Amino acid sequence: MDFAASQSAFATALLQADRPVPDGITTVRGDADPARFAVYRNNVFVGLTRALAQRFPVTEKLVGPAFFLAMARAYAQDHKPASPLIINYGNYFADFIASFAPASGLVYLSDVARIEAAWTHAYHAADAPALDLAALAALAPETLADLQLSPHPSAHLILSDHPAGSIWNAHQQNPVRPVMDWQPQAMLVLRPEMTVDIHILPPQDAVFASLLFRGLSLGEAAETAFSANDAFDFGAALAGLTGLGAFATLQKDQGQIDED
Repeated sequence: MDFAASQSAFATALLQADRPVPDGITTVRGDADPARFAVYRNNVFVGLTRALAQRFPVTEKLVGPAFFLAMARAYAQDHKPASPLIINYGNYFADFIASFAPASGLVYLSDVARIEAAWTHAYHAADAPALDLAALAALAPETLADLQLSPHPSAHLILSDHPAGSIWNAHQQNPVRPVMDWQPQAMLVLRPEMTVDIHILPPQDAVFASLLFRGLSLGEAAETAFSANDAFDFGAALAGLTGLGAFATLQKDQGQIDED
């Protein structure tokens, strides 16, 4: 077995409790030692589940430590770390939660996890200046429709059928406040400067923001947003998102516009 294959077999055996000790892993006497390997395997699981608990504290609070540990161990069995940076572990945890049958009764849980994963990404994102409202105000109105706005490197938009943002926010308080308005929400997670912010967008702006983040022009996004919600206000939505620091650059015809 070559080195890469032996590494893969070793990693698989670590995360699958029913696997035997991999070939070549022996004591100084040349014997396999399942008991010692089991201790090492358990230490790996402890490290991975602890990393998930640190990255997803609200998710853990919502289900309790015992349930979270079981869910985290189930995730770790099928998801090896893809990076040596443990802070990145759990990038697919929200998707896993959405398909984790024992958590199916908490329909909002995966979206809360998405917020927490986005928080980590935003915190470690590249620094970049946010697009200034003055740069938009300086443009001729007839040019706006064809513009594309590139999201800020730290920005993530999360659309939920549940009040995931309010649930996350409630758990930043002690004691936890009850969530009274049970409506779909769009959350903007970003770090335009030093602090990660989580904003719940006005409902009428959700479609507009989503389309802009997908790369559609202002005109295309606005047209669809008007059709989706009569309360949509193009000027207010554009100013609101830009004021929060959601965008980094202006583009037209695939070329960046000089803001100076």
